[in-house]
Amino acid sequence: MVNKNINNQRRAIAVPVIIALNIIVFICWNITDVEPMFMLENFTVSWDGLSQGRYWTLLSSAFSHNMIWHIFLNMFVLRSFGSLMERILGITSFLKFYLSAAIFSSICHAVVSAWILHDSEIPALGASGAISGVILVFALMFPKERIYIFGILPLPALWGAFAFIGLDVWGLIEQAGGGGFPIGHGAHIGGALAGIIYYFMSVRPRMRSRTAIV
Repeated sequence: MVNKNINNQRRAIAVPVIIALNIIVFICWNITDVEPMFMLENFTVSWDGLSQGRYWTLLSSAFSHNMIWHIFLNMFVLRSFGSLMERILGITSFLKFYLSAAIFSSICHAVVSAWILHDSEIPALGASGAISGVILVFALMFPKERIYIFGILPLPALWGAFAFIGLDVWGLIEQAGGGGFPIGHGAHIGGALAGIIYYFMSVRPRMRSRTAIV
């Protein structure tokens, strides 16, 4: 997707493992005899759940999908952008960032639901928040690279990334007014913010100093 000088000798290792873990959790939701309440309590995140001490859901929820279209879309985007970013950043830096973005996006969902939507019970699951962070780092590193929105509309990466942020802000405003769709806009915005922070605090300084990103 990106016509850049990238060290293709580096193989993406973390991304296939992340995808495999997501598939395992999806199977637990849909195929095995694991109790739905167990999955709900341990693989979704909410303000109420965190208040009850289930802090692990900040991360476990980012590996959790219970609908086929959701996991397919997220894993497709993760493979497209994540594999490239892992080769650029290196497995250690990529994993640290991905997991941090996942946790931060979960925190943002919990805070948004409790303090903006005024419903602390809203559960969320999915890798979308962490993936939003990955896309933002990509877009800031390669702002003019062409990406295809919904696989159809070509846009420079930076424009496309901020268009999605705009849609999430609009969606969150709609939800705050009692409308909108059951989408974790707070998590998406949080993940995107994590990507912006990571780029300006970690990636850009190393690019400027011409040191290798490992």
